[in-house]
Amino acid sequence: MKKINYHEMGNRIRKQREFLGYTREQLAEKLEVSTKFCSDIELGVKGVSIQTLSRLSEILCLHTDYILFGSETDNSSELEMLSVLVRRCPEKSRKELITIINAYIRAVSDD
Repeated sequence: MKKINYHEMGNRIRKQREFLGYTREQLAEKLEVSTKFCSDIELGVKGVSIQTLSRLSEILCLHTDYILFGSETDNSSELEMLSVLVRRCPEKSRKELITIINAYIRAVSDD
């Protein structure tokens, strides 16, 4: 049976929160927990309930296995994360964002 390292789990949560541009207060609000509890999770002081784990997975676009153990199962979480980032972009700027993404893909493609 795998053992959960709460400190490492908290680091994964914090890194993803920061990557998505959420403050700790914003994440706590989305989780419907106190900022202190959110801080305790990120610092590895406290674990999470199944319900909180499920909400973290949804909000942060991460698989629960990755949150708990650091293991990736597939790349679908990357696509979900990209979708979250696009939705966070103001609607009036999404066409420009798509243009930037296409330009980036062309720049890094081997074709």
